[in-house]
Amino acid sequence: MASRLFVRRRDGRIEVKINAVGRAILKEAFVNVLKAEQDPSHQWHVSLNGPIDPSQDADNPLAMFSRQNEISTNAELAGVTVEDNFLNDAEGWAWLTTLQVALRSTVQSYGILDDEKWASAAAEVRGYVENLQQLLFELADVL
Repeated sequence: MASRLFVRRRDGRIEVKINAVGRAILKEAFVNVLKAEQDPSHQWHVSLNGPIDPSQDADNPLAMFSRQNEISTNAELAGVTVEDNFLNDAEGWAWLTTLQVALRSTVQSYGILDDEKWASAAAEVRGYVENLQQLLFELADVL
């Protein structure tokens, strides 16, 4: 991946300077979020669709439906624009939120909840998580 992955241009658009490897990582993350929403057997499904606790407003079934709809909509927009070299703010936010969901779901599905688990995680998983983090930090920096 390039040194600056995202650049805010004077016209307000976000320029995406990500190579083929970086785009493959993005595509994998976006596709997994979409699949996890629809496929109960997907390893991320549980982290996206946790049990409802009616005592909390955040777990209100209507609020949960709204969140699920937002996740799917953002992931779909991110997936459609993954090959674009320029993003508007809405597309940038869709990428950011979808990457956040992918990062959270990856960490939860591998049980990486503390430093000890992180240290014992496979190098491939750690590399994937680090790549997602880098993409998130750099995108957030221009939004």
